[in-house]
Amino acid sequence: MGPSAIRYAQLQAELAALGHQVQDLGNVSFPVAERLEEGDPRARYADVIGRVAEEVDRLTTAAFRQGTLPVVLGGDHSLSLGSVAAAVRCQPEVGLLWLDAHGDFNTPEVSPSGNVHGMVLACLVGLGPPPLVRVGGFGPKLPPGRSALVGVRQLDPGERKLLRESGVAVFTMKDVDRYGLAEVMQQALEVATRGGNGPLHVSLDLDVVDPVHAPGVGTPSPGGLSYREIHLAMELVADCGRLVSMDVVEVNPILDEQNRTARLATELVASALGKKIL
Repeated sequence: MGPSAIRYAQLQAELAALGHQVQDLGNVSFPVAERLEEGDPRARYADVIGRVAEEVDRLTTAAFRQGTLPVVLGGDHSLSLGSVAAAVRCQPEVGLLWLDAHGDFNTPEVSPSGNVHGMVLACLVGLGPPPLVRVGGFGPKLPPGRSALVGVRQLDPGERKLLRESGVAVFTMKDVDRYGLAEVMQQALEVATRGGNGPLHVSLDLDVVDPVHAPGVGTPSPGGLSYREIHLAMELVADCGRLVSMDVVEVNPILDEQNRTARLATELVASALGKKIL
């Protein structure tokens, strides 16, 4: 339902107004979770999620090869297993900017819930179940040193240890408070673009924003980025000129208030793709 909510918030019209030619490639097909066996409780629905992510990879790769900039909408953050696979296949030197309240760095061995959306970043750097790590036929997708996580403020004990050991550049909300969002984003973009020379994939989880501004997310966490901070983050992404693909995820209209979170998602994609105040 997340993609539909973002479409309803006029994403295509917003981007067309910026001068972009926009083609909506539709939804990825997926089975109804309630009719499936969850499988291993430590990584629930991992096999099915892996197959759906393969389809995300296929369609996103096709979009890249048409010379477009793919924007992948969700929904569950596990879709990034496919979108990042496509980005790496088509832009081998790509780096990753991951904006999220959570680390998404659990593995089945340490996850308290067994939810795959809490394991995605770990899988992308090679830690996790083979069906997830090897989406697209290869894994890991990219080295930890080309990955930057911004806005994190809620970590499980096991993933905290894994993140510390990983080599991923992690910028918590304490860093944002201490140094300011602009400085944190500058450092994160330096990491993800290798000093401004490499292509960039942005994965934006709306729960990085304080739930006052983005209530329609599955795992809200107080104390997130403000409305202006998240817009500044996307404006700085646009300014760096290295963006080649983007995810916008975890929009859940059942939990939203009058589609506020989907409207914010639309605004943020526009900011990342060049919308300016002046």
